[in-house]
Amino acid sequence: MTGRTSLTIVLAAGEGTRMRSSTPKVLHQVAGQSLLAHVLDAAPHGAGTSLAIVVGPDHQPVAEEAKRVRPDVATFVQRERLGTAHAVLAAKAAIAGGADDVLVAFGDTPLISAETFERLRAPLKAGAALVVLGFRAADPTGYGRLLVEGDQLVAIREHADATAAERAVNLCNAGVMAFDGRTALKIIEQIGCANSKGEYYLTDAVEVVRAMGLQATVIETGEDEVRGINTKAQLAEAEAIMQARLRQAALDAGVTIVAPETVYLAADTTFGKDVTLEHFVVIGPGVSIGDGAVIHAFSHLVQATIGNNTSIGPYARLRPGTSVGEGARIGNFVETKAAILEAGVKVNHLSYIGDTHIGAGANIGAGTITCNYDGFNKHKTMIGAGAFVGSNSSLVAPVTIGAGAYIGSGSVITRDVADDALAVERSPQVAKEGWATRFRDTKARAGKSK
Repeated sequence: MTGRTSLTIVLAAGEGTRMRSSTPKVLHQVAGQSLLAHVLDAAPHGAGTSLAIVVGPDHQPVAEEAKRVRPDVATFVQRERLGTAHAVLAAKAAIAGGADDVLVAFGDTPLISAETFERLRAPLKAGAALVVLGFRAADPTGYGRLLVEGDQLVAIREHADATAAERAVNLCNAGVMAFDGRTALKIIEQIGCANSKGEYYLTDAVEVVRAMGLQATVIETGEDEVRGINTKAQLAEAEAIMQARLRQAALDAGVTIVAPETVYLAADTTFGKDVTLEHFVVIGPGVSIGDGAVIHAFSHLVQATIGNNTSIGPYARLRPGTSVGEGARIGNFVETKAAILEAGVKVNHLSYIGDTHIGAGANIGAGTITCNYDGFNKHKTMIGAGAFVGSNSSLVAPVTIGAGAYIGSGSVITRDVADDALAVERSPQVAKEGWATRFRDTKARAGKSK
């Protein structure tokens, strides 16, 4: 923003007393990504921006997740739980850094957008000392009401303290605020303890601002965007909203989704051109899908790279570390893990391919298993370009199948196979003429003697 180039963001991670989980609230996931990560992704980036997160004691996993998503983050610990203003002041050193603007947000609002964060800053440029994000609630019960006169915010009234007329107001407090950096610390430090619990509420900043003769104002957004997550039911609601957003974005980008309501995407899923997703496809984190790929029904992909013009499924499971080359095919009831399939590879049905590198154009027959685990360690299988592995074969790793080699059906391969060689490992077939007739006669006589 012209004239206001520096920004400090203070993000309070918060607790999750109603999640009934040992996992910190902000580490629960929506669309394959933590609540915290969604907020950190939406928060402004770039030169002149500093980011601080406030966590509770013994919440190191939260700090680690923040650092994973935004390596530039500084962590502050709120050792006593004395309200939202007290939490923000835990990051006093960050606020005192002299930024033009200070944003205060919370780690349990995964649906908030980058555009809303930027809109919050605009009134600061026009002279406001405080900007509060509000929304029109379908049912405002329990929310703090934003009381305005003209374009000025005069108070935030908690539901329990509101008069009947104030409770009729449906403009509610979302909790997200922007402060003019020149006065932010002075405002927050003047917030007093106004309740029997000994807590300091950030909502009281409005009264402080007005007492200082400064201006407070409101910008609005939709209710869905500022949904806070405190229960598993609310987590499920946020997931549904996020999935609807992701599906619409994919459709707008040209992805064909045969039955959108049955498909689940991750926040970081990327698509090429002319991709098709059939019914009941589930895509987890870390998946990219190339041009012209078709993901057939009931397939599940996580941390996988899908090349151009590939066919996956139906009923395929691609686990982390899978890379599928251009034009390759993975068919029904095939599972892969840490597997590289080069261009044109075919694994059409009923196979497990783990810790494996398959060269271009190789064909893997039905029922093939790469036996990668010996009970202690994982081992690698290498299959050369153009190799043919017959059905119902077991490749006991570590093992290398040479380029152009053939593996006879039903083989258990325990030693390397040279390029263009044939390897067959079976017990000799024995045929006993008339055995079946004699067997049935013996059983029939035994039955009559009873």
